[in-house]
Amino acid sequence: MIFNSLEFLVFLIIVFLVYWKLERKKQNIFLIICSYIFYGWWDPRFLILIVISSFVDFVVGKKIYSARTKLKRKLFLMFSVFVNLSILGVFKYFNFFIDSFQEILYW
Repeated sequence: MIFNSLEFLVFLIIVFLVYWKLERKKQNIFLIICSYIFYGWWDPRFLILIVISSFVDFVVGKKIYSARTKLKRKLFLMFSVFVNLSILGVFKYFNFFIDSFQEILYW
Protein backbone atom coordinates (compact mmCIF):
# COMPACT_ATOMS: atom_id res chain seq x y z
CA MET A 1 0.00 0.00 0.00
CA ILE A 2 1.53 3.29 -1.06
CA PHE A 3 0.53 6.74 0.12
CA ASN A 4 -1.01 7.88 -3.15
CA SER A 5 -3.20 4.81 -3.69
CA LEU A 6 -6.91 4.36 -3.24
CA GLU A 7 -6.20 1.53 -0.78
CA PHE A 8 -4.33 3.93 1.47
CA LEU A 9 -7.10 6.52 1.34
CA VAL A 10 -9.69 3.93 2.40
CA PHE A 11 -7.33 2.60 5.09
CA LEU A 12 -6.70 6.15 6.39
CA ILE A 13 -10.39 7.02 6.56
CA ILE A 14 -11.24 3.80 8.41
CA VAL A 15 -8.36 4.25 10.86
CA PHE A 16 -9.26 7.90 11.43
CA LEU A 17 -12.93 7.19 12.11
CA VAL A 18 -12.30 4.18 14.36
CA TYR A 19 -9.57 6.02 16.28
CA TRP A 20 -11.95 8.80 17.33
CA LYS A 21 -14.65 6.30 18.34
CA LEU A 22 -12.35 4.47 20.77
CA GLU A 23 -11.82 5.43 24.38
CA ARG A 24 -8.56 7.20 25.15
CA LYS A 25 -6.68 4.18 26.55
CA LYS A 26 -7.35 2.02 23.51
CA GLN A 27 -6.34 4.60 20.90
CA ASN A 28 -2.58 3.97 21.16
CA ILE A 29 -3.00 0.19 20.94
CA PHE A 30 -5.23 0.63 17.90
CA LEU A 31 -2.69 2.90 16.22
CA ILE A 32 0.20 0.50 16.75
CA ILE A 33 -1.86 -2.37 15.35
CA CYS A 34 -2.80 -0.25 12.33
CA SER A 35 0.85 0.69 11.90
CA TYR A 36 1.81 -2.98 11.83
CA ILE A 37 -0.94 -3.66 9.28
CA PHE A 38 0.27 -0.78 7.09
CA TYR A 39 3.90 -1.88 7.35
CA GLY A 40 3.04 -5.55 6.80
CA TRP A 41 0.92 -4.76 3.74
CA TRP A 42 4.12 -4.27 1.74
CA ASP A 43 5.84 -7.48 2.91
CA PRO A 44 4.70 -9.38 6.03
CA ARG A 45 8.12 -10.98 6.42
CA PHE A 46 9.54 -7.68 7.62
CA LEU A 47 6.97 -7.22 10.38
CA ILE A 48 9.37 -8.79 12.85
CA LEU A 49 11.70 -5.81 12.36
CA ILE A 50 9.15 -3.23 13.42
CA VAL A 51 7.92 -5.44 16.26
CA ILE A 52 11.47 -5.79 17.60
CA SER A 53 12.07 -2.06 17.23
CA SER A 54 8.78 -1.23 18.97
CA PHE A 55 9.45 -3.66 21.81
CA VAL A 56 13.00 -2.40 22.40
CA ASP A 57 11.85 1.22 22.35
CA PHE A 58 8.94 0.48 24.70
CA VAL A 59 11.17 -1.28 27.24
CA VAL A 60 13.90 1.36 26.95
CA GLY A 61 11.31 4.13 27.40
CA LYS A 62 10.16 2.52 30.64
CA LYS A 63 13.77 2.16 31.79
CA ILE A 64 14.53 5.79 30.96
CA TYR A 65 11.48 6.88 32.92
CA SER A 66 12.54 4.90 36.00
CA ALA A 67 16.26 5.71 35.78
CA ARG A 68 17.51 7.89 38.59
CA THR A 69 20.62 9.34 36.97
CA LYS A 70 21.15 11.26 33.79
CA LEU A 71 23.95 8.86 32.81
CA LYS A 72 21.63 5.84 32.95
CA ARG A 73 19.06 7.66 30.84
CA LYS A 74 21.67 8.45 28.23
CA LEU A 75 22.94 4.86 28.20
CA PHE A 76 19.43 3.49 27.68
CA LEU A 77 18.84 6.02 24.91
CA MET A 78 22.12 5.11 23.24
CA PHE A 79 21.17 1.42 23.41
CA SER A 80 17.83 2.13 21.70
CA VAL A 81 19.48 4.22 18.99
CA PHE A 82 22.12 1.51 18.48
CA VAL A 83 19.50 -1.24 18.06
CA ASN A 84 17.42 0.80 15.62
CA LEU A 85 20.41 1.94 13.56
CA SER A 86 21.73 -1.63 13.52
CA ILE A 87 18.46 -2.90 12.09
CA LEU A 88 18.52 -0.14 9.50
CA GLY A 89 22.17 -0.73 8.67
CA VAL A 90 21.84 -4.47 8.22
CA PHE A 91 18.76 -4.38 6.05
CA LYS A 92 19.57 -1.27 4.04
CA TYR A 93 23.34 -1.36 3.60
CA PHE A 94 24.48 -4.96 4.12
CA ASN A 95 24.35 -5.91 0.45
CA PHE A 96 26.04 -2.66 -0.55
CA PHE A 97 29.02 -3.38 1.68
CA ILE A 98 29.22 -7.04 0.62
CA ASP A 99 29.18 -6.06 -3.06
CA SER A 100 31.81 -3.36 -2.49
CA PHE A 101 33.99 -5.78 -0.57
CA GLN A 102 33.73 -8.35 -3.37
CA GLU A 103 34.74 -5.75 -5.94
CA ILE A 104 37.78 -4.81 -3.86
CA LEU A 105 38.79 -8.45 -3.58
CA TYR A 106 38.26 -8.94 -7.32
CA TRP A 107 40.78 -6.19 -8.09
